[in-house]
Amino acid sequence: MTDQPWIAVDAMGGDEGLEVMLAGVARARRRFEGLHFFLVGDTDQIRAGLKAHPNLSANSEIVHAPEVVGSSEKPSQAIRRSKVTSMGIAIDLVKQGRAAAMVSSGNTGALMAMAKLSLRMLPGIDRPALAAPLPTLGDNDVVMLDLGANTEVDARNLVQFAVMGAAYARIILDLERPRVALLNIGSEDQKGTDWIREAAAELRAATHLPLQFTGFVEGDKLARGHVDVIVCDGFAGNIALKTAEGTARFVGDLLKRAFTSSVRSKLGFLISRPATQLLRDHLDPNNHNGAVFLGLKGIVVKSHGGANELGVATAIANAAKLARADLTRRIAEDLGLEHVA
Repeated sequence: MTDQPWIAVDAMGGDEGLEVMLAGVARARRRFEGLHFFLVGDTDQIRAGLKAHPNLSANSEIVHAPEVVGSSEKPSQAIRRSKVTSMGIAIDLVKQGRAAAMVSSGNTGALMAMAKLSLRMLPGIDRPALAAPLPTLGDNDVVMLDLGANTEVDARNLVQFAVMGAAYARIILDLERPRVALLNIGSEDQKGTDWIREAAAELRAATHLPLQFTGFVEGDKLARGHVDVIVCDGFAGNIALKTAEGTARFVGDLLKRAFTSSVRSKLGFLISRPATQLLRDHLDPNNHNGAVFLGLKGIVVKSHGGANELGVATAIANAAKLARADLTRRIAEDLGLEHVA
């Protein structure tokens, strides 16, 4: 894998449109000078958009896609149109080996379905899991999975998620043996469903894995920084993620209201502005954007549909880092697989 790989970008996906996607790509390119991009979408629209980013043209190749996957389109419909949509063609560039990773802000369900069908699963992995870093009070972010790809799981799935999440954390958090915990309704051994307790028993016994299993973690401890990887089913994970995002917006709006309630409050804001800006940056989801579908024979990164320029650039940077570190190979090694075709 090259130090600065080619990244396929679904330029037409997402809520914010082509302009924000190209601005995000340009920002990522300024951060990583050697990165190259396949910009997948309507050729005429992309060429017009590149006029605002002249330095991006030399590092990019436009790949025409006449159609776009709709935000509410069913995965089965998207699969049938995969050969003509920007999302499907970007995934295919990864399958062909021309791109080391792809990034899309489009329909999550369609992205997962098309990626799973086109790229296939790694041997020994039953289902892909959506993983992303979340902010904490500790020195590092925490990797959480699954964030919505699988609403129903069993113990085997949770163990696989733990292995994949640990491999992911070793790359993005630069940890040799990440601390892994299962999300549960209590920290005691007897708490939780049968499959959660069974998964915990398997992880405790799997001392050969490159991770430290620390047991269970409750929802109020997600952001404390006590663990590096939190594993759960996609139903609980998606609710936890949306709750965390909503809480971050609530805190921001509450602070804004408090600091504008009076002249004295406004003066207080001016004094505390550096601290409040630090808080805003720490909680801004655009600084943590870019969830990856783990378990596929290829790197597929999902950017938030409403991500701004910074968020898109963050997702691309995440994709590039995973490609350089050869995430797929690392997961395969942890599973004891010698070769992945």
